[in-house]
Amino acid sequence: MANGKDLYLKAVTRLHEAVFRASKGRLLNRGAGMPVLMLTTTGRKSGHARTTMLTSPLQDGAAIMLVASKGGDDRNPAWFLNLRDHPQVEVTMGGTTRPMTARVADAEEKAVLWPRIVSDHDNYAGYQRKTERDIPVVVLEP
Repeated sequence: MANGKDLYLKAVTRLHEAVFRASKGRLLNRGAGMPVLMLTTTGRKSGHARTTMLTSPLQDGAAIMLVASKGGDDRNPAWFLNLRDHPQVEVTMGGTTRPMTARVADAEEKAVLWPRIVSDHDNYAGYQRKTERDIPVVVLEP
């Protein structure tokens, strides 16, 4: 049975998502010092659209970077598994919804991106210390 705090957090999350959706990301578009986005992937098993609210610690021109940290869990998040299998995604951010293509940064690219990410958002370094899994960095491009 869910406790009061869990129910409260779920209600706040649903409200946040509803306002974000209705405004196409113009309202409630920052979290933890980062832009918030809505990522729509195709379910790797179901084939159905799956939407997740995420933060982006780094943007570079039209490219948007995501960190598949799952809070330092030993498993990858479902959204990451979905986009890995189906890289055509949709992103709503800053009042615009657009199709993008996702790819996982290779080791060389991650070696450049990771220090930039953790220099401003050290929580990701803490998540990496919690797991033996190499936390992927995802690059979304138009």
